[in-house]
Amino acid sequence: GSLGPPSLACSAAAMKFSPNVSASRRKSRKAHFTAPSSMRRIIMSAALSSELRKKHNVRSMPVRKDDEVSVVRGTYKGREGKIIQCYRKKWVIHIDRITREKQSGATVQVGIHPSKCVITKLKLDKDRKAILERKDKTSKAKKGKYTEQDAAMQDVD
Repeated sequence: GSLGPPSLACSAAAMKFSPNVSASRRKSRKAHFTAPSSMRRIIMSAALSSELRKKHNVRSMPVRKDDEVSVVRGTYKGREGKIIQCYRKKWVIHIDRITREKQSGATVQVGIHPSKCVITKLKLDKDRKAILERKDKTSKAKKGKYTEQDAAMQDVD
């Protein structure tokens, strides 16, 4: 891009928090589109519905095959269904009952990006439960981490 006034360049440098991560658009895009399957799983996460969010204290999860999701954006907004397939190579999920007719008359699954969905029902197994435990926002304080409140309590007595 074009170079603006030098003051803008300084503020951009100050915005960067980690020295070993690039803020470059080109490098970010390259990292995204050449990401291995393991990283695609994390990128292909969806938000949890408000009930699930209250229950587990977790905001989002990587989607998996038997989760039930509701589409919240696009042509298929408001449609719900179970995930048939997570197509990581194409960055989409296939949801049952969300199909379209091809010109030849064949029906095909419509790929939908997980960020445009909300998980309404989780398929829970032991690994998934462990992830929820780990991501739980409230359990962190109970575990005995040193919080600011503890620090404030030190100088009370």
